[in-house]
Amino acid sequence: MGDPYAELTDLLAPGIDRSRAQHVPFVVAVTGSVAVGKSTTAGIVRDALVDRDPGLRAEVVSSDGFLYPNRVIDRRGLSMRKGFPETYDRDALVAFLTSVKAGDRDVRVPLYSHEAYDVVDEYHVLAVDDVVVLEGLHLIDLSNAIDFAVYVDADEADIERWYVERFLELCESHTFYQQFAGMPRDETVAFARQVWSSINAVNLHEHIQPARRYADAVLDKGPDHTVRRLWRPRDTMHP
Repeated sequence: MGDPYAELTDLLAPGIDRSRAQHVPFVVAVTGSVAVGKSTTAGIVRDALVDRDPGLRAEVVSSDGFLYPNRVIDRRGLSMRKGFPETYDRDALVAFLTSVKAGDRDVRVPLYSHEAYDVVDEYHVLAVDDVVVLEGLHLIDLSNAIDFAVYVDADEADIERWYVERFLELCESHTFYQQFAGMPRDETVAFARQVWSSINAVNLHEHIQPARRYADAVLDKGPDHTVRRLWRPRDTMHP
């Protein structure tokens, strides 16, 4: 069995080379379900590209910063749908991507605090890079500024288990989740599963998974988070 990340860098290399020749940043989107490991995968993709070409400048950007602030989400009655498409400032995200592709300098990336569970009034200034790896939800077909879309996939039972495991870990260390820390473990697990089924699974079935067919490549993960293979939806609809 080959290395899926090596296969992915082979797929990305021609487009990156063309973009660098034109002095235009190449934008890779990494998307998939909540808890599937998008940010980790995005970091691995960036590192694999730099390992292939040490002179390459690449940076990971999270789309979490483009969520509306909690006060806006609450005012719109969307607090139980946070992470759904309507809770993102998609115009701002598209404008950001347009600026990146235009080669604008000092492009500001709004930041999201996972401690406060909210957008904060801070920004990261993005340097002019060869490759920008954008990770987050609902990125496929977001904008023509995205050159290549990667969908991170796994069996839903595994994703739910990863979500519950992460929920339990956050209860021990995360400020927002400490409100659940005093609950008995079985009640916490039941609550996490209820959140998954009523919110995250709905988002997955209605908005995230249907877009998989439009990805340029799918990274298929096994129960231990290891990427087992890469497949291309445009080659087959039945991997």
